Amino acid sequence: MLAEEINLGMRVRYPRTGTTGTILRIEQVRGEVFAELDSTNLLYRIDYLIPATSAEKSAKAIIDDAKKVIEREKKFASGRELQDAWKATDQSCEGGG
Repeated sequence: MLAEEINLGMRVRYPRTGTTGTILRIEQVRGEVFAELDSTNLLYRIDYLIPATSAEKSAKAIIDDAKKVIEREKKFASGRELQDAWKATDQSCEGGG
């Protein structure tokens, strides 16, 4: 991003780590412009930041998705299909080596 494109309070993402946050302050150090993010309180060079889009999932959405997967796995584990699969194996553990 260019220095002209950033504003305080803007949501941005640092793609190298996936860190997302709101810009708290903008600072120039040795000729480079940095932005401090509220999520880490660290400075990031603004030319490495990209605008955060609303398409990114929120933490709540990710947790909800995980809960659905866990419920589906619990249902499968308690069902007849898994029991039948276990009966079809000799229940040995071979290391393959």
